[in-house]
Amino acid sequence: MNLALSWTIGYRYWRARKANSFASFITLFAVSGIVLGVAALIIVSSVMNGLEGQLKQRILGAVPQLTVYSEQDMAQWQQVAAKLMQLDDVVAVSPSISTQAMLQSPSNISAVQIYGIYPEIEQQNVALMNPRFHRSLAVLTPGDYQIVLGAELARRLSVSPGDKVRVLSGDGVVYSPLGPVPSQRHFYVAGVFEMGSQVDANLAYVHHDDAQRVMRQQAGEIKQLRLYLRDPFNASTLQPQVVAAFAEEGVSVTTSDWRDNYGHLFSAVKMEKNMMSLMLSLIIAVAAFNIVSALVMMVVDKTTDVAVLKTQGLPTASVMGIFMIQGSLNAILGLVGGVLLGVLITLNLNSIMSSLGISILGAGQSLPVQLALSQLSAIVIGTLLITFLATVYPALRAANVQPASALRYE
Repeated sequence: MNLALSWTIGYRYWRARKANSFASFITLFAVSGIVLGVAALIIVSSVMNGLEGQLKQRILGAVPQLTVYSEQDMAQWQQVAAKLMQLDDVVAVSPSISTQAMLQSPSNISAVQIYGIYPEIEQQNVALMNPRFHRSLAVLTPGDYQIVLGAELARRLSVSPGDKVRVLSGDGVVYSPLGPVPSQRHFYVAGVFEMGSQVDANLAYVHHDDAQRVMRQQAGEIKQLRLYLRDPFNASTLQPQVVAAFAEEGVSVTTSDWRDNYGHLFSAVKMEKNMMSLMLSLIIAVAAFNIVSALVMMVVDKTTDVAVLKTQGLPTASVMGIFMIQGSLNAILGLVGGVLLGVLITLNLNSIMSSLGISILGAGQSLPVQLALSQLSAIVIGTLLITFLATVYPALRAANVQPASALRYE
């Protein structure tokens, strides 16, 4: 195959003014479709990435990302924590305790997940959480029976800092002649945190020692650890290594991660992102079909030229190369325009929407945008592959031109 000759002829055909105006319109339509499809795919994917990243920060910054449970006291938990910190994905390890409970205020009652923590240890993990969230936990002191509520939970209970709520826990239940009696105690609302997600409605934090008293556990025992991960999405692959680290110390543990309670939410976001990408990819596919139509018209228009070239000894592969190069140039033109337009709009999306007076999330809120280089590369490679395959059929049709039949009446 004479690539240089194919490139020269293909580029000349591409630059030449089309004799068939309809073919020119189809080509323009195909290039415009690729531009719009690529740009829309980049913009929507970036917004969905931003939404996923925002959910990760607002939800996974407030709940345990990976939790380790043991039936026995982890007396040497700090030694094991030092081993776990050597793993690439583990950023911090801290003791924790949790229970499902009911919170009762003078006006309402609500189910809640309560976590008991040591604020002084969590202080070391401030960089991993929302700063406002961490500051609200710093007020917890042992023995004062203080509780920090999510903002939506506080609104449901109609309480504010300084008010009293009753905590009823199923852990630590005692049995009386009248039946089982849940453990209960009054707590004072010490603060309210707001993460801007559903955790605001069902989470509460107390001091670890106070939680043990409510659950009637022995003071000072550590039976549960929470791990902070560099990427919470790697929690499932990290679990076997965590279990093995405790097994070396002779401690049998079980693990759970954030997916048990919030995995469905992230799965829904991922599925929505994939479906949106598929729908927008169809725009590129339609544009690729238009490239096929335009090239077929070009092959019909240049049948005589192809026949002459073949009689002069141009190989079949070179003939195919002429039209594949012509179609690829259209695809590259649309791809470059789509990438430039998509990146430009993505980086200035909130400014553009603000200038147009559009507010999707409400006044004062901006769309989360996160442009991922790996995703951008996948869009570019995928578009090139689809459009390249679209040039194969017209090129084969040109290669099958019979010079004798094409030049019979010339």
